[in-house]
Amino acid sequence: MTASIRQQKLAALRDRIASPQDAYERCRVYPCPNRTTADQGEGLNRLYCRQHIEHYRRHGSYVKSSYRSQELRPYRQVALRWLQGHEDLPLVRRAVVSVRGLYASAGAPVEAFRLAGRPPRDRARAIWARLRAKEVHPMLVVAAWLAVLLRLEDDPQPDRHQEYRRVQAAKLLHRMAGGTHKRWERVLADGTIESTELHKHPVSRGRVLRVLGDTLADACDGLDASFIAAEARHINS
Repeated sequence: MTASIRQQKLAALRDRIASPQDAYERCRVYPCPNRTTADQGEGLNRLYCRQHIEHYRRHGSYVKSSYRSQELRPYRQVALRWLQGHEDLPLVRRAVVSVRGLYASAGAPVEAFRLAGRPPRDRARAIWARLRAKEVHPMLVVAAWLAVLLRLEDDPQPDRHQEYRRVQAAKLLHRMAGGTHKRWERVLADGTIESTELHKHPVSRGRVLRVLGDTLADACDGLDASFIAAEARHINS
């Protein structure tokens, strides 16, 4: 893209923000009192305020928050037991092989503090690379996908949109992959040892979650909660 075309697109974007079409005055999430970004002249979203747009970027839903680790843990355990007992099923074998393929094509692991500014696909590949480096068995990755599906089945107020489902699975993989942890030591003039630690986790929001969730969904295509619904019934009983 040439500089002149880029400038033209930026000018057109500013014009759209300055002159919103049919924008709601208030955010559509009841009872949020905030104005939509289009109404404020701060964005193009005609339905939601900045607060709920950020919520959507982080959770995959404008109103529903993410499932906590402890919520998903029993479902992950049930899903893993079912997968281990049915590892010869073609769909299970295919999913495991697909995850191994994602591991193999992810490239070298990239430290978390070097990912800022990278394209979403590069950051998603870095998560697969970290999972491989941590020797996370592919069956655990498949179990993470099934765990989210099972939790949605048990949720009395689920968000059944595809995006929420995939973002939740991607956030779980994010947690499983972890971050970068480093420690340095140096000897001071008085002979004492000074330690420095760095702990960095990639930010779990935005387009990278969509890319990661889409990739995982493709790898697990055909596997759904109906396969293990009976085994999961006891979780909340």
